[in-house]
Amino acid sequence: MANSQLLGILLIAMVAGIILFRLYTVLGRRTGNERESRDPLRRVGGPVPAETSDKVVALADRTQARAEANVNPAASQGLLQIGQVDRTFETAHFLDGARHAYEIIVTAFAARDRAALRPLLSDEVYAAFDSVMRGHEDRKETVSYSFVGFKNTQVTHAELKGQMAEITVEFASQFISAVSDANGAVVEGDAKAVRDVVDVWTFARDVHTSDPNWHLVATSSGA
Repeated sequence: MANSQLLGILLIAMVAGIILFRLYTVLGRRTGNERESRDPLRRVGGPVPAETSDKVVALADRTQARAEANVNPAASQGLLQIGQVDRTFETAHFLDGARHAYEIIVTAFAARDRAALRPLLSDEVYAAFDSVMRGHEDRKETVSYSFVGFKNTQVTHAELKGQMAEITVEFASQFISAVSDANGAVVEGDAKAVRDVVDVWTFARDVHTSDPNWHLVATSSGA
């Protein structure tokens, strides 16, 4: 269930603008727009020069190394099981999508964009987020927010429960934020200080359906 401490953190997370899209194939799915990676050395018109071939192989090795570095060894077996059931799943692509999903959800939550949030969250998490947003609205509070970036992102747990895949990701992020009351007085945060935050989110998806969406099903704060 959503952790109250994390929800407090998310309350002070707001950026300008409105989310204009929904998260569909971004998590762990091949969209069809990526360059083919199964045979990266193939091209029309003749053999690939040895120098180019070496560069492509080196790039593939670095990409794989980065993906492995962002996975806790304890999660490796679970990721393997998920990949065996869902042949389109790729850990590196999932992590890229998870980072993107984090920003989408935090932004929509801070902007109180319920339409953008609803399809991305489980019923339980949405209800908790909605309750906090209503409290913010009742108090007429405003938030200033600037996302600095991620310090680290790591898969800490992965598990296949029947037909449900669950992957937990630890996000170490930085942002600048401040909360102001109805009179404009700052009641929380600092508009000039960078804040370090660690959030632990769990995403889930039914791997036996054609629905490519992953949903946020649990949140907590890191150590």
